[in-house]
Amino acid sequence: MRSVDELTAAELLDGLPSRVHEVYAPFVRDIPDHPAFMEGGRAWSYRQFSDAVDAAAKNLAGLGIRPGDRLIVASENSVALGAMLFAASKLDAWGIPVNPRLSPREIDLIGTHSAARRVLFNSALSKEAADHATRLGATIGAVGPFGGIGVGPLNADAQVEPVEKDGARQVAGLLYTSGTTGAPKGVMLSHRNLLFTARTSGILRRSSPDDRVYGVLPMSHIVGYAILLISTLMHGGTLHVVAKADPAALAHAIAEEGITSLFGVPATYQRLLEHKAVKGLQRLERGRLRIMAVAGAPLDLDLKKRIEDEFGIPLLNNYGITECSPGLTGVRSEQPVADESVGPFLPGIEHRIVDGQGKQVATGEVGELHVRGPNIMLGYYRAPDLTAGAIDHQGWFNTGDLARVNGQGHVYIAGRTKELIIRSGFNVYPAEVEAVLNAHDQVVQSAVVGRKVESNEEVVAFVQLLPGASVSAEELKAFTAQLLTSYKRPTELIVLDALPSASTGKILKHQLREMANARASAGMSNAAAG
Repeated sequence: MRSVDELTAAELLDGLPSRVHEVYAPFVRDIPDHPAFMEGGRAWSYRQFSDAVDAAAKNLAGLGIRPGDRLIVASENSVALGAMLFAASKLDAWGIPVNPRLSPREIDLIGTHSAARRVLFNSALSKEAADHATRLGATIGAVGPFGGIGVGPLNADAQVEPVEKDGARQVAGLLYTSGTTGAPKGVMLSHRNLLFTARTSGILRRSSPDDRVYGVLPMSHIVGYAILLISTLMHGGTLHVVAKADPAALAHAIAEEGITSLFGVPATYQRLLEHKAVKGLQRLERGRLRIMAVAGAPLDLDLKKRIEDEFGIPLLNNYGITECSPGLTGVRSEQPVADESVGPFLPGIEHRIVDGQGKQVATGEVGELHVRGPNIMLGYYRAPDLTAGAIDHQGWFNTGDLARVNGQGHVYIAGRTKELIIRSGFNVYPAEVEAVLNAHDQVVQSAVVGRKVESNEEVVAFVQLLPGASVSAEELKAFTAQLLTSYKRPTELIVLDALPSASTGKILKHQLREMANARASAGMSNAAAG
């Protein structure tokens, strides 16, 4: 197999199927009895899964799902969720995977904004889904071979969207990215967007039917949907479906169940090491594990070194965002790095890094990252102004991330544009301050936000400590003072039992920002900061 860097975008696009549900057809034909999924000890062969998708599509059509409709599926990771999303593809409906752990408000906002024809709840799998189903008056029944599915009422007012024969223009998935911060944004991803990413990811990791991929990242988010679900089946692998993260179960699966590929956020790996410490294990067994990948949040270099020492293989850092389906960069397994690089850009991805005036910056300088390629979303659903603000007339998408590229083409993420803290005229990148805090041996993870003060901003740090840690907030501030120049040091440092996070493990900084502002408003800042 040629390496991913030997391929052009045209070669990666060549021969792609028109629709995402067509990716597994070659394996149904050639290796029908090979397991496509493992779930709760049960194997689903490619033939069985294909039959399940066909049956689900037939039932969904009977429930009034039409080409161009939007279909919400609220489910933890499961074979059922994968089948529903592929069944939507077969019907040319838009699949909207949703995490059932969202609040009623968030579920309702997505349902209203998308004007979904129906909402399905995998009530058999989680209490959260069952509670939503009850609240919305869903009827519990079967869709295809999957029982315990709550089928929400038919939205008779739903209008179908036009169906495009060209997979580059037809929406496959509508993924909502910011329902927790206000009005939700629906990212329209085409079949070609997802298929291009899935093919690139599989080639990057040299995927094959010999692979068993651990599916812990939610399919309701882009990595779980595009990389775990679609890419695994595109390359004939087996997806080990996991409904909820459990570090003990993950350690066992790696040691005993033949897992070859693990994709996680930094917290996935942190919890593995915590599990080892709590259980007093001498070592975590590597089994057949050959690929460890991480994305979704800044990677602490101490965590990277510890997990690499534990398993004896590199932890490969990646970068992407939902609007880019998501892959933009990735460290290559044949060229591992010791620093926080997220690797070179993937084939077919054009980039430019610009300053506040839109001028390209010099190599190595930090600026705002803009990208262009076959993976860029069609736009935000029912939000032409938001789309126009994100994608210019030449197709450049503004990631909203601050980055730099060194002379060897490696990308380093400095943070979000909106998270940049400007203190006394100096730029403070939260990721740098977090890296210093995370290097302390009693810190599990940290998050840094800016807080407006009169004519300025100050740095506020939130820290989660190891169980039983004895270090104080003042001692941590003193620790940072040795390693950071004055304007980068936290004005206030707050220790929390746990940092608020999404189901992916991504820290919810908007909640921390609200907390920091509330503390200042209550006059607590100076007292707590000493």
